[in-house]
Amino acid sequence: MKALKARITKGLNHGSEVETCDNSGAKVVRIVSVKGSGSKTVRGRKPRCGLGDLVLVSVVKGDSAMRKQVVPAVIVRQRKEYRRKDGIRIKFADNAVVILKDDKGTPKGTMFKGAIAKEVAERWPAIAKVADILV
Repeated sequence: MKALKARITKGLNHGSEVETCDNSGAKVVRIVSVKGSGSKTVRGRKPRCGLGDLVLVSVVKGDSAMRKQVVPAVIVRQRKEYRRKDGIRIKFADNAVVILKDDKGTPKGTMFKGAIAKEVAERWPAIAKVADILV
């Protein structure tokens, strides 16, 4: 996992329900916690997450084998716009995550629907290998 080159605005909150864009069996997931958010420094502050962050999610809708499981995921699209170093502002039509097999970044699914952000591809090379469209 590398550092991001853009300053990503945190667009999702703890408890947000997000769709998945892979064929892992999960359809809708809820963000349970954010890995490495450092939110324990201020009392009462809820962790936030943005593009490229590793999160733990609970599967709300999907296959019966996947439901009610807590699995790691990476956020690959967000509606909240963010700014790249060259001045371009990017925002997507929806929020989406990719379910992972482990914390190292290996995706569980073999096919992704829709575009994946360039910042995610730089940070998570295993996701970049499977992705069709990079924006």
